[in-house]
Amino acid sequence: MAGDNPIRFLIIGGGPAGTMAATVAASLDAEVTLVESSIIGGAAHLWDCIPSKTMVASSIRMNSIRNAEKLGFAADQSPVDLRRLSARMDRIATDLSKNTSEVLEDQGVRLIHGRGRFTGPNSAIASTDDGEIELAFDIALISTGSAPRVPDWATVDGKRILTTRDAYHLGDIPEHMIVVGSGVTGVEFVSIFASMGAKVSLLVSRQQVLPHRDAEVAAALEEDFLERGVRLLKGARAIAAEVSDSGVVIVADDGRRVAGSHALLAIGSVPLTSGLDLAAAGVETDHGYVPVDEFQRTNVPHIYAAGDVTGRLPLSSVASMQGRKLAKHALGFQVKPIDYSKVAQAIFAEPEIASVGLEEADVAAAGRRIRSTKVPFASNSRSVIQGQERGFVKLYSDPATHEVLGGTIVGHRASELIGILALAVQGRLHVETLVETLMVHPSLSESLTEAAD
Repeated sequence: MAGDNPIRFLIIGGGPAGTMAATVAASLDAEVTLVESSIIGGAAHLWDCIPSKTMVASSIRMNSIRNAEKLGFAADQSPVDLRRLSARMDRIATDLSKNTSEVLEDQGVRLIHGRGRFTGPNSAIASTDDGEIELAFDIALISTGSAPRVPDWATVDGKRILTTRDAYHLGDIPEHMIVVGSGVTGVEFVSIFASMGAKVSLLVSRQQVLPHRDAEVAAALEEDFLERGVRLLKGARAIAAEVSDSGVVIVADDGRRVAGSHALLAIGSVPLTSGLDLAAAGVETDHGYVPVDEFQRTNVPHIYAAGDVTGRLPLSSVASMQGRKLAKHALGFQVKPIDYSKVAQAIFAEPEIASVGLEEADVAAAGRRIRSTKVPFASNSRSVIQGQERGFVKLYSDPATHEVLGGTIVGHRASELIGILALAVQGRLHVETLVETLMVHPSLSESLTEAAD
């Protein structure tokens, strides 16, 4: 794409989608400008995803200490230092943002700290502390991300009623955390605070945690929660919050009331498209989200959107891949659209939950014969040695072609193990390939071979 008049590529939003698109477009000789109002690397990524996984890492260590006796050690019940942990999370986010910024600047990407908005189909303005900067573009990308959703019945004060972003800098471990929302984010925070020694209550609006996942997966997680003293309130949809100097009471629609010291709202996110003046560029929206085609194009062909603003699988890995592919597509290269049915996903609770391809619900809806095999980690030598016997591997395959169609893993390090199944699904491998693969012994990966056998 080199030439006297390089293509002007404007990116509004510097999260995983925006930064990946910027680095790919710059490597293809586009003239790239990236406008970001908060932090290069993305607020949802560096202020939500990375901090929560940092807390998960610490909570796992706490559980290891708590379970040390069965491995022959005296258990140390010293609590985690939340202030030190908060400082670590801040350092990690700062370092990652700095490293990303340096890479982009080395590639010649123009970074502007400010708020971008469109003024036409080929023009925009970046509002900065030093004034407004007019920007003309040939191609644009909207990748402004999302923010935690706050319901009408709650007023977030950062002290008693919290969003996920408030939970990383509490200072002290809450006496009793009420988690509202039993999706991925909610169960991760239940696991975190329960591991750190807080009393935890979880409001589950339906009849199982993770309502869109396999019932057996949800049951394994619920069993772990109950063993750790978590109070599950099933069929309880929160409708009100009462705050006092000493704590908070969450009221459910069935009349149940649960009192605690803090309440954490984990009920999804909202796209950050307000203030972009998308109408000026002719870009259509749907309840704040930006609809796109398989190549991430909006209804305006030279304006793309990626990441959380599109409402498609709000995962950092997906956003990054979207950014990579759309940059190439926008600059005239042939790309293969993302197959969202083959995206690997993980829930960083304890036990971890990871899946790729077909899941149990998909099997029931597929309307065709699918072979399902299951191997418990209790029969795996490495799991027994490490004292991590809870969980299982489920593998789905086509009985006619023997092709691996998907799988679910519940257990220690499931997020790492799923990579093997993700490769098998993406490569359309046969179960015989897994069977013939000699895994390390003893290792957790042997359970994948056993499930395939």
